Amino acid sequence: MSFVDELLHDVTLPNMVKIRQRFNSPDEITDIEACVREQINKPEIRNTIKPGMTIAVGVGSRGIAQIPRIARAVISELKALGAKPFAVPAMGSHGGATAKGQLHVLENLGMTEATLGCEIRSSMETVKLGELENGLPILMDKNAMQADGIIAINRIKAHNAFTSPIESGVIKMITIGFGKQEGADSCHTHGFGKMAKNILDMARVKILKMPFLFGVGTVENGYDQVVKIEAIPASQLEEREIALLAESKTYFPRIMFENVDIAIIDLMGKIYSGGGMDGHVMGRATTPFVEPITSIRPDRISVLDLHEQSGGNATGMGWADFCTQRLFDKINLPETYPNVITSRVTRDGYIPLIMASDKRAIQAAIKTCIILDGRSEARMVRMANTLHISELYISENMLEDALANPEIEILSEPQQFVFDENDNFTDIGLWPH
Repeated sequence: MSFVDELLHDVTLPNMVKIRQRFNSPDEITDIEACVREQINKPEIRNTIKPGMTIAVGVGSRGIAQIPRIARAVISELKALGAKPFAVPAMGSHGGATAKGQLHVLENLGMTEATLGCEIRSSMETVKLGELENGLPILMDKNAMQADGIIAINRIKAHNAFTSPIESGVIKMITIGFGKQEGADSCHTHGFGKMAKNILDMARVKILKMPFLFGVGTVENGYDQVVKIEAIPASQLEEREIALLAESKTYFPRIMFENVDIAIIDLMGKIYSGGGMDGHVMGRATTPFVEPITSIRPDRISVLDLHEQSGGNATGMGWADFCTQRLFDKINLPETYPNVITSRVTRDGYIPLIMASDKRAIQAAIKTCIILDGRSEARMVRMANTLHISELYISENMLEDALANPEIEILSEPQQFVFDENDNFTDIGLWPH
């Protein structure tokens, strides 16, 4: 037994209760194809498409619900109107900042030439369109530049690292996604304090100089379900993104408790959030320029595993205090560091304290947790990831709060976590359903 094991061996884990949180959210769109068809055939959208024109379709952000179906439906409608669409990975520095890596990201998202029904043109080459007044170059994907028209598909959602009327969405994809690594690097030069302005200023130049036709924005509810798909003419992007972001924030899922001392996150990765773990959900702001939507502020965070679809990209791991050896062994630094260096948020790439097992990572969080309000026991939450938080485990000392909340359903009796012979969970990635 190592000395770390000796330090943690006798740390007692609390009884935990499984609960379900009910979010006030619209129902999901089940017929994605019909909704896309209706949106593309709005006169102000359909009239931008001419038979025979080539159209670059930007795709690539991770964690978007139903993105393969939405992208395929958009491409199908473009073809039905006589256009010749091709897909472009519009994801900045992701995929290790290589053309092959970005193709691999799309493949992991379920988007290939076969599934999309069109060619995918992946390149990191960019063309300079001009400069902002502050001297930052404005860069654009070379393949998209060669098309007769350009559109972007993205989810409209709160950003992890800054708060503004326009955050993560179609406009950000135009600036950073289509900017590839060089364009993303340029936009991040002055840090997240200037990010909102730089994203908007660069997008305005691109829309003015390039044949951007429209964007397709999606809004999701608190259950990671698509509740709105809207095709937005280029001239209305700013106005509609502001409104759709505000709407999106009203559906944002949150942990319905105060005074959470410890957060245990089973899985992290780019598939769940651009930052690996959503700071709005885990309660730890990643920059001074973001106003967290949720109110929990845990003293300790332990993350247990890295989702396989992240391809080893562990961006955001540094916001946890502890991780497991299993997670550490999956980290691919050449995949992770381009994203970290481009964003300038170096803590995204810090490696947490590495514990031998899930149980040790939880015990370490308990051992080191500082409770300042005189309570004898820490209040602990376990979540599957920061995207799906309808189901949670809470420590027994939080049960009274749960019972007092009509939006919370109790799913189990208080009981100890069950680990395998290696002190790891056997249900990681298998819940919530």
